Parts: sequence; structure tokens; C-alpha cells
Amino acid sequence: MEAPYELIYYKGVPGRGEMIRLALEEAGVPYTDTASLPTFETARDYVTDYLQRKEGNPPYYAPPLFKHGDLVISQTSNILMYLGNKLGLSGSSEHDAYRVNALAQTALDGLLNEVHSTHHPISTEMYWEEQKEESIKCGKEWLKTRLPKHLGFWQSVLEGGKGPWILGEMLTYADLVLFQCLDGTQYAFPKAMKQAKESGKYDRVFQLYEDVRARPNIATYLASERRQKYDTWGIYRYYKELDVVPE
Repeated sequence: MEAPYELIYYKGVPGRGEMIRLALEEAGVPYTDTASLPTFETARDYVTDYLQRKEGNPPYYAPPLFKHGDLVISQTSNILMYLGNKLGLSGSSEHDAYRVNALAQTALDGLLNEVHSTHHPISTEMYWEEQKEESIKCGKEWLKTRLPKHLGFWQSVLEGGKGPWILGEMLTYADLVLFQCLDGTQYAFPKAMKQAKESGKYDRVFQLYEDVRARPNIATYLASERRQKYDTWGIYRYYKELDVVPE
């Protein structure tokens, strides 16, 4: 009997674990998720336990963690690369697996890590209110220079392909990652993303977003209680002071 897939992450926000959930949901495979545990504290304790050396696996620095049989691994892109091959979400060739991994990491770098840095430009150990002035400056600059650069890159990728997805006709986990990164960026910066969408410059990017959201398994998942809601402590946060239209 095949060992179960187990996602080990915090409860209460989508976070970096969401990309892994989307891959599992799209594939329609059963899995367990510590987000289903009764409380945040219960899930946190589970995460803390699994960050230690477990069953022949090394200790890891931070979640998400993924357990499959005796294997425990960390890092979102690493977990997705492992799952992509098993779930048929890594393209149609051995080389595609590396292309998909590179593109997924590009989305994570630009539309997740950089977004997080706008509200913690000095230190992740400081509260937002302690770096509010710097965050406002950083957010305005990011929306003006970096957001169009990232959206423009993805527009060029999709325009140069031969289908609706990043690799053409075949959906991969890179599409799911980009979807979630766009969704989180829209939550954090709704005015700027609305302006970008209405500009018409990135129509292929926003079409991919809608196409992923409309996929049957994804649509069912997004409407379910399994989908974690955004909150004030996750990677993607909303602050009205940062919700501006780029100048």
C-alpha cells in the first residue's frame, strides 16, 4: 500500500504550504494536513517536533515539511519537485522537470519573497509598526518598479508559448505556484493589481490566474474549509498604507 502524503505546516494562513496543497488538490490525491488540527498551537507543536531529526532524516530550519513514508523533506520548491514527478505536474520530459522548478522558484522569489519584504524591509524579527515608515517607502518603490517587471516577465513567458500554460499545453505545478503568488499579491496590493489588470498589458497572466481558479479540483478546494484564509501574520498581509496605485 502506498504511503500517505503528509503536509506539515502551520494552521491559520495559506503561507508557503499553500502551493503544496494546490498541487495535491489538483492531482486529486488524498493527503493529511496539519492545518486540519484543532488549534494553531497543536499544529505548531507538530511542526516543531518534525523540525527535529526524525526517522533518519536531518533536522530542518523551517516549514513547510512534507512526509512520505520514511522520507521527510523541507523547502517549498523542493517538495514540489518531488511531488511534481509523482503527480504528473512536472511536464512531459526529464528536462521539463528542471524548467518547471526554475520557473516556480522565479515566481516564489519575485511574487512571494519580495512581497513579504515590503512589509518587513528591515527585519522579520520586528513588528510592522516598528518599521512602518520604511515599509511604506519600500512598498511604493516595489509597486512602481518591481511589480511591472515581474508581471511583464510572466506575460512574455506565456506569449512565447504554444498554449494557455507556462509550458504550453500541459499544466504544471509552476502554473499553480504562479496562481497562488498572484492571489497573494492581489490580497496585499488590490489597487495596484487592479490597475495592472485593467491596463491590458498582462492579459495572459491574469487569464492564467482565472484558468487555474476555474479548474474543477481547484475550484472545489478554493470553496472549501481546507483553503486557509489570509490573516495579519502571514507572508501576504494587507495594510491600507501600502495599498496604493503606483505613481
